[in-house]
Amino acid sequence: MTTSGASSGRVVGFKRHLRVEVVKGEAVYLFSERGVTALRGTDAETLAPLLDSTRDLETLLRDVPTGVAPEQVGRFIARLDEAGLLTLGPPPSSGVAERARAYWEAAGTDATTAVANTTGKRVQVIVTGDVDPVPALAALREAGLSVQVGPPPRDEDRTGAGFALATDDPADLSVVLCDDYLSPDLADIDAVHRAARRPWLLAKLIGSQVWIGPVFDSPELGCWHCLANRLWAHREAEAHVQARLGRVGPAVRPVASLPALDAMATRMMALEVTKWLAGYRYAGQRSVMTFDSLDLKARHHEFRRRPQCALCGDPTYMRAQARLPVTLTSQPKAADNAGGHRTLPPQQVLDRYQHLISPVTGVIKEITRNTRGPEFFNSFRAGPNVAVGGRTMINLTAAPRVENGGKGVTPLHGKVSAMCEALERHSGFFHGDEERVRGSYRSLADQAVHPSTCQLFDERQYPNRSAWNASHSSFQHVPDPFDDNAVMDWTPVWSLTNERHRLLPTAMLYYGAPPEGGSVSLYADSNGNAAGSSLEDAVLQGLLELVERDSVAIWWYNRTKQAAVDLDAFAEPWVDELRDVYKGLNREVWVLDVTADSGIPTMVALSRRTDGDTEDIMFGFGAHLDPRVCLRRALTEMNQLMPVVTDGDYGWIEPEPVKWWQNATVANQPYLAPDRDVRPLTPQDYGYVSTPDLLDDVEFVRGRVESLGLEVLVLDQTRPDIGLPVVKVVVPGMRSFWARYAPGRLFDVPVLLGRLAAPTRYEELNPTPLFI
Repeated sequence: MTTSGASSGRVVGFKRHLRVEVVKGEAVYLFSERGVTALRGTDAETLAPLLDSTRDLETLLRDVPTGVAPEQVGRFIARLDEAGLLTLGPPPSSGVAERARAYWEAAGTDATTAVANTTGKRVQVIVTGDVDPVPALAALREAGLSVQVGPPPRDEDRTGAGFALATDDPADLSVVLCDDYLSPDLADIDAVHRAARRPWLLAKLIGSQVWIGPVFDSPELGCWHCLANRLWAHREAEAHVQARLGRVGPAVRPVASLPALDAMATRMMALEVTKWLAGYRYAGQRSVMTFDSLDLKARHHEFRRRPQCALCGDPTYMRAQARLPVTLTSQPKAADNAGGHRTLPPQQVLDRYQHLISPVTGVIKEITRNTRGPEFFNSFRAGPNVAVGGRTMINLTAAPRVENGGKGVTPLHGKVSAMCEALERHSGFFHGDEERVRGSYRSLADQAVHPSTCQLFDERQYPNRSAWNASHSSFQHVPDPFDDNAVMDWTPVWSLTNERHRLLPTAMLYYGAPPEGGSVSLYADSNGNAAGSSLEDAVLQGLLELVERDSVAIWWYNRTKQAAVDLDAFAEPWVDELRDVYKGLNREVWVLDVTADSGIPTMVALSRRTDGDTEDIMFGFGAHLDPRVCLRRALTEMNQLMPVVTDGDYGWIEPEPVKWWQNATVANQPYLAPDRDVRPLTPQDYGYVSTPDLLDDVEFVRGRVESLGLEVLVLDQTRPDIGLPVVKVVVPGMRSFWARYAPGRLFDVPVLLGRLAAPTRYEELNPTPLFI
């Protein structure tokens, strides 16, 4: 605050939204709608009453009590000015104008500038769809704004120039009124505004749900196409119906509204326009504000640019990323290890990616707790699982595999786990911008990896595949044999082992990749897909999942007896609580060690009902270098799946699990019970030594895998608009736990480890395929 205002006649005082009360000997109190501020000290009591906006600075200095030095007044005013409590401007008036200045001062905006902007700047209103502009125009004019109506679309031109902007008297802001945020006309409007670099506010003011925003003010911050990409992702059923009917754009919906709602909606829009023109900026202007008139709930849905957007970004981003080496660096571990060793604790991960949970601008509509079973399960859901897509016949209302799920020892861990799984699968879905190389295996054999080394189907599985597929779930689907001469798309993956790029079929790497000429010989599954709080975290989780599934498959299909894990020896209060919860459900809990030749601890948690006609046996798996984390992972995965069998209504129509729950018992499946001839394992048996860096763990696990003569491949699937590191780790030769019976580790490792004297005959493998 300077004295330059004195000569111009401007007065100094507390901002107009503040009212002053003096309690002598105590403090000066400033009252506003948002609370009370106390000013203490003799200077405050002496000088505050003079700051009543009737004096300029010269007069204020003249009127201070005797004995108060000008320097003392200057310091006091400077402190108030730094705190944002003072204003220097014209004397107070009355009525609407005074209230407006109070509003802008409360907002922290210069009131004189704000008033000048709202009276001097212009708004152009553009209408698309079945929208009556008259109420909105009236609301804007009632707000004192200068308004011009934009021209209607030119139907003959749909190339991005179907709308025109005034150039002789350009508006400072366009307001685009639509009946749906996915209206095809908005593409043209967006293109014209981006070309002119003119800001525009999008609004849907009709219907029981009002939408306002964002303001598209800079192509560098995102465009309408970025928003439309998110919106369509939440309206897949609608997109399907429209496509089947040969229609473009969103489906038409009846309008439901009331006069009071219409009036409120137009005035909310006018308020946002007024604030923008005034120069007031806040984060909500970069979001879509939705207001539900039925419950009066409003929410801001944060809008962010998609850096790979074909219209405002770089559509080659993902292709370029696939061509880069996967470089791993040092990553110190976070303190919270309840869910495994990570780069960041779960709360920081949730905070960083919270904006992606939204039914409007997010990729996850919502995260909800599974209410079947005790809350202790911490089983959470996060929307449709794109890894199963159209291949599944699971009941959409109940089955865990059709939804992204999360688990953990606390609700926070469970919620973050569900969020990360949903983002992982979104990132692993085919979007069309992935790097692809066209050719056949024979033409690319010097760089390509043969799909059979990853799919691992036995030749005997192909001849009867039609009958098999008809009687088994989609997870056990046996495809057509791979044709080495078939021309298809391949995507580069980085070999950590040999430090060079290899090629794998795109259809094996990305969910939903289009089939090649109708072929069903290849499809992607979730084996080795992982997300993490860093790239190193994600690679470690992907490697551990491959180790886990390989070890579990070797145990399950060979039906070998395994040692128990001594739960008491771990002395974990959470494990004790879990056993108490299961006991209350009349269920028994035990854990087996199924660690295979990699030496990476792998466990299977199991539970059976003890009070019914069926045992409803459920299980969960885990692998980790730290045996305590390994145990928690197996138990929390079992918790995640337990709701399916808690109340006798499985809600799952696939044949394998239902048959299993209805018929399997420990008596008729003896390999599920611990080997009584082997001492239960304790934490000390695993010889684990903690390391402070995730990179050390990655290198250790990778070294163990490579020591088995296997190659570690990594595809970085991280999407720039998501940000969460996501990878697909592939180790040709390691077994998935689906029904894939090719020769190799499935038959060799049990003999190598001394579990069996000779390999299991093909016909004697476990006839029940794993189904979780």
